[in-house]
Amino acid sequence: MSTPARRSTVTNIDGGPLITSRLRVFWLIACLICLPASVQAAKGGRPNIIFIMADDLGYGDLGCYGQKLMKTPHIDQLAAQGTRFTQAYAGGSVCTASRAVLLTGLHNGHAPARDNIPHYPTYLQERDVTIAEVLQKSGYRCGGVGKWSLGDAGTVGRATNQGFDMWFGYLNQDHAHYYFTEYLDDNEGRLELTGNTQSRQQYSHDLLTDRALTFIRDSAAQPFFLYAAYTLPHFSAKAEDPHGLAVPDTEPYSDRDWDEKSKKYAAMIHRLDR
Repeated sequence: MSTPARRSTVTNIDGGPLITSRLRVFWLIACLICLPASVQAAKGGRPNIIFIMADDLGYGDLGCYGQKLMKTPHIDQLAAQGTRFTQAYAGGSVCTASRAVLLTGLHNGHAPARDNIPHYPTYLQERDVTIAEVLQKSGYRCGGVGKWSLGDAGTVGRATNQGFDMWFGYLNQDHAHYYFTEYLDDNEGRLELTGNTQSRQQYSHDLLTDRALTFIRDSAAQPFFLYAAYTLPHFSAKAEDPHGLAVPDTEPYSDRDWDEKSKKYAAMIHRLDR
């Protein structure tokens, strides 16, 4: 039996709510999008599917759910052109469990993961069937960017062993909380981010979005499924990040009369939306 998600303390700015009804679990933005003609599926008129997943995003932090101080125009547009859910449950209460339910369609009691276990190498096994595997067999090209959490590199549970033709981002659960990481998993290999070894030159989530756009452009000849699993606005694992929030700058909120923590949180959501 599902239970309602727990809520954390509300943060106020100028007497108004900024971070409202923040879930301790994931909030999912499921988008079945009719894309421009240049990227429409060429065979059989089957729709392209883009599923955007945010991590630790409160449902009250989006304009389409009543947020007034932070602006999310692109997500709001998707909501206006699609279906907006007002009563929903996450498949699990933590990162890995929610993703296991989402990708396999299994109830949390039967899914291969029920909790976040530090340094656990793989949850998905060869017997598990993901939505990507089903779509791939149906002729879809399947790609993903961001936080995987269900199988590390070199295991049967990695994304490219579970129906994805392309995966770019973080395979490991713990690694996904480093926004200025020194590398990103790139299919079976790695993309080294040398500029982040001694300094912070490349923000991982900007690279994730760039790769997602490249995947869409490269998939014009066949129907595609894109799973964009952003870590934003989840806290950073770096101890040196004030307030646990990592973002290159606080635009477009740098001039607001808010505390620094609220500016950074709002800027992370802005980066998710753009």
